[in-house]
Amino acid sequence: MGWSSAIVLRLEQAETAAQAQAALEENARLALWRMESTLTPLLARESARPYFQYRPFYPGGRAYASMFAEPATGSLLPSPLLRETPSAVVLHFQLAPRGGVTSPQVPEGAFRELARSRGLVAPASLSRGALRLEELKVVIGKTSLLEEAARERPPPARPEATRPAPLPPEPSSQKFKNIQEFQARQQTSRQANAPARELTALPPVATKIDGDVVEGAFAPLWTSGTLLLVRRVRVDGSTYIQGCWLDWPTLEGELLGSIRDLLPEARLEPALPDADAMPDEERRLATLPVRLLPGAPRAPSEPPRSPVRLSLVGAWVGLLLGAFSVAALLQGVMALSERRREFVSAVSHELRTPLTTFRLYADMLAGGMVAGEEKRQEYLARLRLEAQRLSHLVENVLFYSRLESGRSGAVRESINLSVFLKERVGPLAERAERAALALVVEDATDGRAEVRADGSALEQILQNLVDNSCKYAARSEPSTIEVRLERKGSQALLRVRDHGPGLSATDRRRLFRPFSKSDREAALSAPGVGLGLALSRRLARAQGGDLRVDDTVATGAAFVVELPLTAP
Repeated sequence: MGWSSAIVLRLEQAETAAQAQAALEENARLALWRMESTLTPLLARESARPYFQYRPFYPGGRAYASMFAEPATGSLLPSPLLRETPSAVVLHFQLAPRGGVTSPQVPEGAFRELARSRGLVAPASLSRGALRLEELKVVIGKTSLLEEAARERPPPARPEATRPAPLPPEPSSQKFKNIQEFQARQQTSRQANAPARELTALPPVATKIDGDVVEGAFAPLWTSGTLLLVRRVRVDGSTYIQGCWLDWPTLEGELLGSIRDLLPEARLEPALPDADAMPDEERRLATLPVRLLPGAPRAPSEPPRSPVRLSLVGAWVGLLLGAFSVAALLQGVMALSERRREFVSAVSHELRTPLTTFRLYADMLAGGMVAGEEKRQEYLARLRLEAQRLSHLVENVLFYSRLESGRSGAVRESINLSVFLKERVGPLAERAERAALALVVEDATDGRAEVRADGSALEQILQNLVDNSCKYAARSEPSTIEVRLERKGSQALLRVRDHGPGLSATDRRRLFRPFSKSDREAALSAPGVGLGLALSRRLARAQGGDLRVDDTVATGAAFVVELPLTAP
């Protein structure tokens, strides 16, 4: 059962983890689409920006013809980038084939004076832009961006020429689904930001054609921890690099804020290219080289009350109840077996003594070995006492057997306890006299104690209580057994008290347990099998009353029989 429970719980935990992972993948998919939607307007805006806006001023009459030549005549128009830097962009820049890095936000020379005279830029903005341009020059100087962009790129090598092709993922796997998702987002991004022509797809230019302008597509690039958007522009046969420096901390905060409800623990990290590793397209943005780290799957706040767990709880409860029942049954069987053994041994001991006496005295009387009439009468009296003792033992056993089997055959009748006690006082006094005790009877009811009970059962109870006092209170001081009849409320109380050694704690625990005395205890203490008090309590409860120990006495032992009074 434990092995099965462990297997079932392990399978349920695996299913719960799979469900949490599936929910995480779904939230990651939605988060990627949401971030792509957030980035698409930014990339579309930069892709739609014409190449001539990357200079602070341009002549309005030559919008698409030799715009990078120094303007000689015509009115000059300020670039929109000079007036205001778009959000999420730190700086726009341009690399000339044989020049340095310039920015439309940082005009130089005559353009700076022109911008100041027209009030297009503030001095603080120019200073801030100049500092950012110097930082960008350092970053670009480390990457050789101009040479890399100007060089014609060879076709990519076949994967099998360098390493064995990896096995494609299974169509049903999560990796395959993530790759399909990435390709769909990539296609959507290309459609939204597609340029007129791809620069890399152009054939080599044979002759210089005046006014020939080709704008390439923007490509994101991580360099020295800085995120750039760059493109190649060919104007009159010369290649320029144009782009913008993205404000990645601000952009990262906006992207994570847009998916915080889906992935509270999500993070973004740069997806840097690794020549020794295969490209990883799982959880990667199609618009920027950024990878989403969604965090760990969120476990349920409370253990699920699934049918499996409820079934296991029910099975374990049933198993424990069954084990408890079996243990209780075994304990009961063992206790019953022990009680039977003790009963047999005790009864055997109790029967052996009177039978031995019967045989010895009968043989002596039959063989004429007893001389004198007085001696014969003594032997006959001894035989009579042993017969009474044996009869009392057999009656107790038979009474208890009838009660256990449910066929006691009791007949209730109206009994006046005062009259009943007077009629039975003779045999009880005789039994007390044999134990050198005096029976003292007291009636405090004035003859008004009517009960409905079985007379033979009441006689058996009273006889057992007096016999118990005679066994244990012999040679006590004072040498009396007190029997008192009284009324208390709606009950008649019959008290039997002696002045013997009293009851110990051990005696009280097993006082009303049937057959609680072994043969050894019967031999060492008063004779009996430990059935009298247990039978008396059963008989008293069968009459609607009870038998209990009277704890109000200081010395000796006292028992109280409670019987309900009948209506007058």
